[in-house]
Amino acid sequence: MYIRRTPRPARSGRPISSPRPSRTPLRSLRAGGVLLAATALLVSACSSGSSTTASTADSALAALPSSTPAALSPYYGQKLTWRTCGVPGFECATMKAPLDYAKPASGDIRLAVSRKKATGPGKRLGSLLVNPGGPGGSAVGYLQAYAGIGYPAEVRARYDMVAVDPRGVARSEPVECLTGREMDTYTQTDTTPDDGQETDQLVDAYKQFAEGCGQHSPDLLRHVSTVETARDMDMLRAVLGDKKLTYVGASYGTFLGATYAGLFPDRVGRLVLDGAMDPSLSARKLTEGQTAGFETAFQSFAKDCVSRSDCPLGGTGTSADQAGKNLKAFFQQLDAAPIPAGDADGRELGEALATTGVIAAMYDEAAWQQLREALTAAMKEKDGAGLLSLSDSYYERDADGRYANLMFANAAVNCLDLPAAFSRPDQVEKELPSFEKMSPVFGEGLAWASLNCGYWPVKPTGEPHRIEAKGAAPILVVGTTRDPATPYPWAQGLASQLSSATLLTYVGDGHTAYGRGSDCIDSTINRYLLKGTPATKGKRCS
Repeated sequence: MYIRRTPRPARSGRPISSPRPSRTPLRSLRAGGVLLAATALLVSACSSGSSTTASTADSALAALPSSTPAALSPYYGQKLTWRTCGVPGFECATMKAPLDYAKPASGDIRLAVSRKKATGPGKRLGSLLVNPGGPGGSAVGYLQAYAGIGYPAEVRARYDMVAVDPRGVARSEPVECLTGREMDTYTQTDTTPDDGQETDQLVDAYKQFAEGCGQHSPDLLRHVSTVETARDMDMLRAVLGDKKLTYVGASYGTFLGATYAGLFPDRVGRLVLDGAMDPSLSARKLTEGQTAGFETAFQSFAKDCVSRSDCPLGGTGTSADQAGKNLKAFFQQLDAAPIPAGDADGRELGEALATTGVIAAMYDEAAWQQLREALTAAMKEKDGAGLLSLSDSYYERDADGRYANLMFANAAVNCLDLPAAFSRPDQVEKELPSFEKMSPVFGEGLAWASLNCGYWPVKPTGEPHRIEAKGAAPILVVGTTRDPATPYPWAQGLASQLSSATLLTYVGDGHTAYGRGSDCIDSTINRYLLKGTPATKGKRCS
């Protein structure tokens, strides 16, 4: 599956309020992962928008007791020691949490927290916790690079902007699996096997990835679930002195926020869930939905591309479907004969890395020009550097060949949260026709990617479930109609489950909606955060 994490560029190139920091193009993309590394990611649903399946119809997340267990009182009562860190104006601290909430005395995990205090003017409203998604995205990095300086000035004036890296992520005792060189090999593995030998190679890659995680992080892998991270969020709320949680979660961050609401409905303040996930869906249904979502996004890109003179997928009059066939043919050429990519470590551009590069650009239409240029160079000049750069940004691989732990944490969380979509190659092979029908361009690779969790060294602790959060304050769910990574039906599904939710719709392209160029979306969310006024029922923005 692919990572679910919010991109940062604005749709129109305009900031929400103040200028955004400069960054490497697409650096923040992936939220999902890539065909291999993000395989564990949840994917989704049906085009009908129906979210509940027979197996989950009677399963709803139960709220925890409203009183704090005595064994957790020391954690809830701890005092954070703040220090200056990173970007000027930000503070950092370390919060302790029990590694195992069922056995708090068995050991601690240390979680990295950062904040930027409210700037004023106006009365302080408390803390605003932010999470960019993933799973595996660094919330602290997101806060310091963007949210703490790029969120609307009126929001930053009234709230302390706060982030915590989830357990197993970035600065919070990160899950580790493979070395940089091992990851290079892993990300280049053929994800569309043509025969039994290539299928065995793909399975071996999944097994080696899983074994690496099990060897390097054996205890941690059992305690990085979304439920445990949501409980960490409640502890942070208490430690910060807030009676209610105010939160903006994007992409996978919506699953975190919804899980929090289900566990602690009486502690819900103002929750914005942008680019929403549907917790009632199985890993298989999630994969299907994301497959359809990326196909929808590609169709939008292709229609735009063929209308331009520099489109490498076909000229004016070429259909989007034909553009997809042309791209698929190019992927097949790369499968047979990778091309040079100008890489210092000797990597060439094969089908797997090229597919990841294209997927990366589907998260934000602001990247479409970059993708056209990269495809032109690769298809016409046999220069794969542009697509390799897009792929590297998605994997969070730096110029020295080091990878952030995004993909490791992504698999660890997803494989713990849900049973695997597939557990054997023959199961994938049987379903290939349906996946390829959903997406002729990406379906085959996404189907095989869903096999990853089948070899995970830790059994899943979660299952699909509805989240109702009865008694919670009004919650704002946001969905984008042509979102590739968290398809719009997921937002419809989550909004229909949460007892107090209102659905706000962005009619457009790209992953997530807040702060990406729509004044209608931004003003509606800002009003909710500042005044507690949710969107009107059925509100749609474009």
